[in-house]
Amino acid sequence: MNIETFLTAIALAMDAVAVAIVSGIAVRHPTWGQTLRMSLTFGAFQAFMPWIGFLAGRAFAGAIDAWDHWLAFGVLAFIGAKMIHDARHAGEGAGTAPFSATTLFTLGVATSLDALAVGLSFSLLEFDLVPTVATIGLVTLGLCIAAVRLGARLGRRAAQRADIVGGVILIAIGAKILVEHLVTGT
Repeated sequence: MNIETFLTAIALAMDAVAVAIVSGIAVRHPTWGQTLRMSLTFGAFQAFMPWIGFLAGRAFAGAIDAWDHWLAFGVLAFIGAKMIHDARHAGEGAGTAPFSATTLFTLGVATSLDALAVGLSFSLLEFDLVPTVATIGLVTLGLCIAAVRLGARLGRRAAQRADIVGGVILIAIGAKILVEHLVTGT
């Protein structure tokens, strides 16, 4: 695992971490079962969605070779900016039943859409997908366990800061990809 993979995993986990913190706040004393259900759901979605994006991107790789670095930068910058915007304009709470199966599924999809788009940008790069998605899933799992358990103590502002940090990381990674391509031509 390289540092970029780890930072990407952290950045992608921030939406899920924010929801986990707010869920911990809403419930105040979540059980370990609730904590694990949410964390496993978010970890699985965060690992699964980049895989789908990667496969979709590979299907269209030949058509976008000449401008793939711009696409990777654009996708990551857009997602990062959206995360920052959403964090600054966050609504109220996680709802009344954040640990129900239906809510967990919905939240799992919603918090991993950025991972789907990042998977598309992954398809434009050369690397091993399996360790990357495993890292993303495991980092999300671990961070969400901590976030749910500490949610009541950390408060709503911590959730907002987590999304802002994640957005900045994604934008920085997108800029690094663009600069490397423009400088080296690869």
